[in-house]
Amino acid sequence: MNKLNKVAMLIASAALATAAGAQTVDNWKNGSGDLVWKNGTNELCWRDANWTPATAAEGCDGALVKAAAAAPAPAPAPVAAAPAPAPKPAPAAASKVSYSADAFFDFDKAVLKPEGKAKLDDLVSKVKDINLEVIIAVGHTDSTGPDAYNQKLSVRRAEAVKAYLVTKGIEKNRVYTEGKGEAQPIASNATREGRAKNRRVEIEVVGTRAN
Repeated sequence: MNKLNKVAMLIASAALATAAGAQTVDNWKNGSGDLVWKNGTNELCWRDANWTPATAAEGCDGALVKAAAAAPAPAPAPVAAAPAPAPKPAPAAASKVSYSADAFFDFDKAVLKPEGKAKLDDLVSKVKDINLEVIIAVGHTDSTGPDAYNQKLSVRRAEAVKAYLVTKGIEKNRVYTEGKGEAQPIASNATREGRAKNRRVEIEVVGTRAN
């Protein structure tokens, strides 16, 4: 077996030496001038150290394509009558409202208060006038307390809003929730009034107006 391997290596070396002697472009060819060292899909060719697109063999990757003779310009097609314009889709209806989290929830809680449920009832009544696409509920907190805790609290409050909307007939897959924690304040957390503004739930409704 070792002897056969040595003979095979000698034959391969001789083939490479013959190919190198017959090299006329900077892609390797065999002694007959064939590009036999293409890859399995016959798209690429082996290059030597002097290869450039200008010296690449025709048909190999990177070879400069010769400019084809300019073809005569085709005769202009007859002008067809313009089609009637398609009817415009109904304009999208989108609205975004922000509710005080203090009106929706007790301090450090994620259970809706009666006042919060009343505001959501009003929202649901208005949603019935549109072809609803999605409702997005986003919870926010002030900066009091650890970041990780505030993030989880904002998510729980958004999920509480979603759960209530579903009980009122809104499809579950139409309501998306997100918690921003204290990351997006709209007022200064240095004052009591500012912190109250930052504790909020933003609800965005997207749909098309019903005919």
